[in-house]
Amino acid sequence: MAKISPVASKYIVHANILIEGIVDRPDVIGAIFGQTEGLLGDDLELRELQRSGRIGRIEVNMSTSGGKTKGEIIIPSSLDKTETAIVAAALEIIQRIGPCNAKIVVDKVEDVRTSKRQFVVQRAKELLKMMASTTLPDSQEISDEVAKSVRVMEAVEIGPEKLTAGPAVLDGDEIIIVEGRADVLCLLKAGFKNAIAMNGTSCPQTLKDLARKKTTTVFVDGDRGGDLIIRELLNVTEIDFVCKAPDGKEVEELTKKELHKGLRGKITAEQAKLDLGVQADGSLKQPPRGRFQQKNQRPQRRDSRNFSQQRQQRPAPVRTPQKVAELSSEEKKKLKQTMEDLFGTRGACIFDPKLNVLGKVPLSELTSTVKSLNGGMYALALDGAVDVDLAKTCERLGVKHIVGTSSKVKGSKVNVVTDDQL
Repeated sequence: MAKISPVASKYIVHANILIEGIVDRPDVIGAIFGQTEGLLGDDLELRELQRSGRIGRIEVNMSTSGGKTKGEIIIPSSLDKTETAIVAAALEIIQRIGPCNAKIVVDKVEDVRTSKRQFVVQRAKELLKMMASTTLPDSQEISDEVAKSVRVMEAVEIGPEKLTAGPAVLDGDEIIIVEGRADVLCLLKAGFKNAIAMNGTSCPQTLKDLARKKTTTVFVDGDRGGDLIIRELLNVTEIDFVCKAPDGKEVEELTKKELHKGLRGKITAEQAKLDLGVQADGSLKQPPRGRFQQKNQRPQRRDSRNFSQQRQQRPAPVRTPQKVAELSSEEKKKLKQTMEDLFGTRGACIFDPKLNVLGKVPLSELTSTVKSLNGGMYALALDGAVDVDLAKTCERLGVKHIVGTSSKVKGSKVNVVTDDQL
């Protein structure tokens, strides 16, 4: 007799049975076959269906309690849903099993394919997630990976010193000087093709010649070694701009966003000299005296008796009120034009004492940019209101003028004006 495995069946009939007496499992199965014989016609005869494998093995699970028998009948079926429903309904006509009264009620007809379908959907989600995260990158990721590898392959060697450089160093008008080959490759991956490496702390002759011909930006690591390289280059060749990686980071460790941000925040070579205390001959200026004296330099001890006497004889200093700088007519004209250009952009311009533009930044980055420049700024023009915090920061860094659309500042040492006052 052929049988259907639960895996091959499409439906499973679940029926509950209640018998007013005690019977055995063969009695129940015999009643099912005997009392449904000839009821449904030859095509749905249970014995023939089971013999052909369209109905599976009938399972009967019973328990006896208090002289009554309860249990469950399970019939797997590979018939279609209509025929399966007819076979299930035929079970409920059985009223006696052996000598006892019985009642059979079909509880449900389970579609096995539903659970299989749910398993397929769930497993497909897991496999798709695995493919997306580990095995199958999308087309954009493939393109980015190929582009990065091609950019790295574009690195060339320049001059007798065989300096590693990007392919646009000789052809372009601007170059970026970095410390080593890894920095050049990092910039190439980010799309900067005009970087060239020093390959050490001393400046090669090839680099000196290029710096004199092209607009040159120095991009170094955020450590003391980077400061030494900036001093070396400022002393031996012509540098236009300087920028550094964040403190404690190297250029080769920066992400694409950090590289762009670092280059946008570059400062002029003159400002770098002021920040590092470098004189025209490349030497450091003398350390400041008085309250800015270095910790390892102790002031000379004074005779306490003479000091108290001198303090009594010294006249009290006369404090004169500090005058707020005023804009000239030419400066007003230049700043007025700048404010018209900035209208609606939510941006800001930073000027040096000659009213040359040091940089343009969004208002959200203005305060951090001003702090990073740390001096050398003469005026700011911004498409927005001037607040107290910005005025205090500018006052501390020596900025003379701030022009905005409106002002919330009173009594500042910085000349704060609005565009309608220009």
